[in-house]
Amino acid sequence: MKDMLERLPRKLTITMWDFSWYTMTMPGEPYHDLSARFQEAVDRGYNSIRICAMPYLLFTAEGKRDGPLKFGNLGQVGKRTRWYNCQGGATLNGHAHLLELFKQAKAYGCYIILSSWEYQQSPSFLATPELWDELANIPSKDRFMAIAASMNQLIRFVKAEGYGEQIAYAELHNEVEFGQLTKVGEEQGIQNSDTPGLVRAMKPYIEEAVEFLKCKHPDVLMTACYTVNEAYPKSDVASNLQVAHFHLYIKGVLQELMDTTGLDNEDVPFPNQAVKDLLREDAPPFEEWTLPQGQEWRMRGNPVGLKLIYLHDWADPDKWDLYLYDRYSDHKIAMLQKTDFRFEEIHEWAKDYKLPIVIGEGYVGYTPLNAGFEEGPVGKFIAEYAIRKGMKLGFWGMILCSNCAPHHPFWNDVQWQRKWNQYILESV
Repeated sequence: MKDMLERLPRKLTITMWDFSWYTMTMPGEPYHDLSARFQEAVDRGYNSIRICAMPYLLFTAEGKRDGPLKFGNLGQVGKRTRWYNCQGGATLNGHAHLLELFKQAKAYGCYIILSSWEYQQSPSFLATPELWDELANIPSKDRFMAIAASMNQLIRFVKAEGYGEQIAYAELHNEVEFGQLTKVGEEQGIQNSDTPGLVRAMKPYIEEAVEFLKCKHPDVLMTACYTVNEAYPKSDVASNLQVAHFHLYIKGVLQELMDTTGLDNEDVPFPNQAVKDLLREDAPPFEEWTLPQGQEWRMRGNPVGLKLIYLHDWADPDKWDLYLYDRYSDHKIAMLQKTDFRFEEIHEWAKDYKLPIVIGEGYVGYTPLNAGFEEGPVGKFIAEYAIRKGMKLGFWGMILCSNCAPHHPFWNDVQWQRKWNQYILESV
């Protein structure tokens, strides 16, 4: 593992292009011109791009899938919601697009972190549901190896085309606690809200899939992606990872907003008065705001849900931000303490396994596309606190903020990104 780390940057500065790098490729969308986006990324100080590599959408266990990928959208749904505001309509040669990404990465001296969002959001943006149905029909115990088998073929393909050196590492899947990989625990009677139980139930299946990938590609670092949003014993994390890759969404004051509006509680009426107080004047009734007829499959198994997207689409950004600013002081200390505790916990666990640590997403949480709390003075303060803490603990790589990417407004704050990427790169 030491040899693999020596060929990679001493520190990873990460911008997350998730699945948007292939769902937003139409003229005028951010990823229509990958070269321009790489140029911007390097100018801001990034050396690593984290993506959903769409392994299952592009490869079977035997090799390449035939034909192009065709993309749609959610109709009126998601127009002002991060990641959901894609134009749709693209017909994409996915294999060529993947190679173009690696070609530009090599040209600009960047590295790619491979992941998969395929048991979460990414299939929602396909034009038709066949691949989503195929994923859903895989028995829960076999889903981990199905993704691993496709990821194996993807890595073989990238290597054969001469770009293997640009792979920083590969994650089996994004945020294993959220999405349809958890079904293996739910079938054992574990509640979806029981994060410790789900992490424990998935452990042997994640270990099997990661071991398969390590054997197939001993020259590539392999891992799985966990969050530390909720507490759970780190002894239940897969024991054979080569990178300690975690996400931290602190929430705090944002959790108060979510609790008040009933986004996470089916027993709270929606939309209640707290929701209505945040809405724009032209917001339609929730019951009239729906996916196009026959397109209901797009939200099947999607961990975000229509209530949250409705609120993000129709919240007045000023009202949203004012709510968080008004209540932030009650949560400030706890939010910083959560950062300290979670990062120190990761550090202690990873030390026993001698693993490099990466924080791949963070920090406050999921906010509407045009809201500014995360990008404003408080959000920046929290991000800076987390970055300083991570560097103090010697973390290998960090994201500045999940919203620092070409498909978010925060991308336009160039100087802040340059400053903090330089801070990471210069940290010992």
